[in-house]
Amino acid sequence: MTEKAEAVCHGAATIINAIATGKGAAFGVDLWTKAEVRLTDEPEIVEGEIASDPAENLILIEKAVKRVFQHFGVKKQFGAKVKTWSNIPIARGLKSSSAAANAIALATVVALNKRLDDLAIVNLGVDAAFDAKVTLTGAFDDACASYFGGVVITDNVKRKLVERFAIPNELIVLFLVPTQKAYTISSDINKMRKIARFVKIPYREALKGNYWRALTLNGLLYSLALGYDPSTALDALAAGALAAGLCGKGPAVTAIVSDEGVDSVKTAWQAYEGSILEVRVNNEKAKILS
Repeated sequence: MTEKAEAVCHGAATIINAIATGKGAAFGVDLWTKAEVRLTDEPEIVEGEIASDPAENLILIEKAVKRVFQHFGVKKQFGAKVKTWSNIPIARGLKSSSAAANAIALATVVALNKRLDDLAIVNLGVDAAFDAKVTLTGAFDDACASYFGGVVITDNVKRKLVERFAIPNELIVLFLVPTQKAYTISSDINKMRKIARFVKIPYREALKGNYWRALTLNGLLYSLALGYDPSTALDALAAGALAAGLCGKGPAVTAIVSDEGVDSVKTAWQAYEGSILEVRVNNEKAKILS
């Protein structure tokens, strides 16, 4: 028995929000969440700590561990103490829940000295997100992008990984992150489903490999549906961004830029409230640290 393991999983950002159609796309970014899972001899008791945001709800930690225990039939044998650290802003559309669920599930599997294939671990994390009520669709696209890196295109309803692309590593991702939080479970799903027939257009573009074009179109559609001002994305595009749009259900906005375009987009965004986060794209898979 390993009894303790630490895993890291990276963040992700939206290309196609799957809430409208059940089909989505996302890509990996070089943000991270680490999870340390230590098994205990107190069956079914899961104690959690989110070191980077202690006020946040711990329900996802509990549900992720218990999903893994249930899968292996050991929920009557073990409990766990779990600690997570992250530099992903929570509830801004930057896939903090997907990264956490992935990292916790992976660390729990290894702490039990068990083996699972990667998609099985992702699916346990998606199940936990449903159990914790932090998702509307299961966010299979976000979970895959977070776990595998690169661009992923998915059918969230069937939990099928449809297509993957590697991203040029030199690209930079800028996020304009407002101070207010917006939890996915509180989003107006009816407003988003009204644009379903239009969201199919950027999804088809993503399948062709035109994923940055898809990101921009998707972001504009969801901004209008949810009442966000699209000027943030439009100003980034005017300043030279390769793509820009709402990330998830917001409120964060994503811009994809080359090295020489970073300063111009940052200058354009100085007119808006919120902090600007600069990261690289990520093509690396989740992994065990210890």
